[in-house]
Amino acid sequence: MKDSLTGTLILTLLFLPFVNTDLDMHQKKQKEIKMDFKIFSASFKEGELIPGKYTCDGENVSPPLNWTNPPAAVKSFALIVDDPDAPIGDWVHWIVFNIPKDVNELKENASLKKLLPQGSVEGLNDFRKNNYGGPCPPSGTHRYFFKFYALDNLLSLKESTTKKQLLEAMKGHILVQASLMGIYKRKG
Repeated sequence: MKDSLTGTLILTLLFLPFVNTDLDMHQKKQKEIKMDFKIFSASFKEGELIPGKYTCDGENVSPPLNWTNPPAAVKSFALIVDDPDAPIGDWVHWIVFNIPKDVNELKENASLKKLLPQGSVEGLNDFRKNNYGGPCPPSGTHRYFFKFYALDNLLSLKESTTKKQLLEAMKGHILVQASLMGIYKRKG
């Protein structure tokens, strides 16, 4: 009995470095995927002013968005655009989900011109509409987060879906996420 226990212990100690190496490699690969997955816009960079065209002071159209390096297991994407600096708390400007996995962009004015990729669904924003509602802070400079999610499934949700419902439905299905933040202050 003592010999078999000693043999098991020796084998465990011999193979333990290989198990840890595989685990370390998996964790490193997951970290690389998260770092490589990015969302960006040709219209503004991280932390920069969102051009007036994409706000209530301009044409109020959705900006162009692109993303790179999604994980291979992705089945769909989702987008939430919100303003955490709103006087009443987080204000949702746009929700889009079930963006097809083979798409890597949302064109400028995709919402109002109905240029969203086929199969995409716009949820309900805090303006109580199913479209993009651009930045329109009542005072001061606000931050606007374009949060983009790679999911391992398609969501069975309706156009009446709110941010809270979308976040609940995505639980356990987010492979990776990326974010782009722009700022805006009303003119005059």
